[in-house]
Amino acid sequence: MSALLDGVYDGEATVADILQHGDFGLGTFNHLDGEMVILDGVCYRLRADGTATRAAQTDRTPFAAVTRFHRDFEIPIKARTDRAAVTAAIDQRIASTNLIYAIRVTGHFADLHTRTVMEQHEPYPPLTQATEGQAETRFTDVQGTLVGFRTPDFEQGISVAGYHLHFLDDDRTAGGHVLDFTLKRGDLAVSGASQLHLSLPTSGAFLQARLSADDMGDQITKAEGN
Repeated sequence: MSALLDGVYDGEATVADILQHGDFGLGTFNHLDGEMVILDGVCYRLRADGTATRAAQTDRTPFAAVTRFHRDFEIPIKARTDRAAVTAAIDQRIASTNLIYAIRVTGHFADLHTRTVMEQHEPYPPLTQATEGQAETRFTDVQGTLVGFRTPDFEQGISVAGYHLHFLDDDRTAGGHVLDFTLKRGDLAVSGASQLHLSLPTSGAFLQARLSADDMGDQITKAEGN
């Protein structure tokens, strides 16, 4: 994630590569050409116009987080609930804030606000500048799935500390990076992980990138829209 902040938008790993490590996750694609959702072992590309399509196995990514999803616990959502209440419910149930948790919320959303960064072209700007031109979409009365992670604070820069969520509708034709939502009803499932496998690129851009900026946390917060 810290490499994205420094404008490293071209990775070497393919969709086929990352699917060897899990069936659930999120990320982005080379040139920031779309948000990524991996759901039930299928990878989707969510573009700036709000549409979603199945990604090719040969598509490449500069950043992705994947896991094999197993349900450690579930929480039924039976009444209208906002993002803050959903994340608070998860925080009350998890064993520790020092572990990684994959989050899956499937249900009927009253409203949902997403964004997707526009495809970037070299010379690449820093991520905080790239997100200034993001396309935002508002969904109402939509059914779909939130896919994401709750990541420990000490992993900031490797990933996004705290909650990072993407959305894909039930038709698998629309979605984006989640800024906010209100859930009418649904099912929340959480999958914990205590192991982290990290694969780093070896490109010249990555090797020369500045990966430990003093204000990295602030930059990520601005870029993610949290």
